[in-house]
Amino acid sequence: MTRVHVGLGSNLDDPRRQLESAFEALATLPESVLVARSSLYRSAPMGPADQPDYLNAVAELDTQLAPLALLDALQDIEQAQRRVRSRRWGPRTLDLDLLLYGDRQIDLPRLQVPHPGLHQRCFVLLPLLEVAGDIEIPRRGRVSALLPSCGPPAAFRLDD
Repeated sequence: MTRVHVGLGSNLDDPRRQLESAFEALATLPESVLVARSSLYRSAPMGPADQPDYLNAVAELDTQLAPLALLDALQDIEQAQRRVRSRRWGPRTLDLDLLLYGDRQIDLPRLQVPHPGLHQRCFVLLPLLEVAGDIEIPRRGRVSALLPSCGPPAAFRLDD
């Protein structure tokens, strides 16, 4: 089994429900176990400002799926929740990003791990710290060292 971390985000069609449904789908992935899930965090959109705020979270899983098989499974979950890719960083019902795949570094046309923007995004680092502790991001450093310099938008933990 490999410990992996998946970022979740939504800002359309009841984002809280979208993330809860995604956590449920992640818990049923083949050859995988949902180990932990973060709280939900609210942040302003990183892309175009003419869209609602996002809710974000991180899931921690143990999986035997290969990286591209896991990516395909994540994209299937997005499609099941009516993800439409209309513009970069635009609004979406669900976005699932493979943030970390153990300590592996992967550079393929379809998949880069660690996720390229992970070290710059508070709305990912904060929930990652919550589920994984002060984990080391390959080529970047520990989450606690990255947090002070992560850029906007800021992320705020929601009370459950």
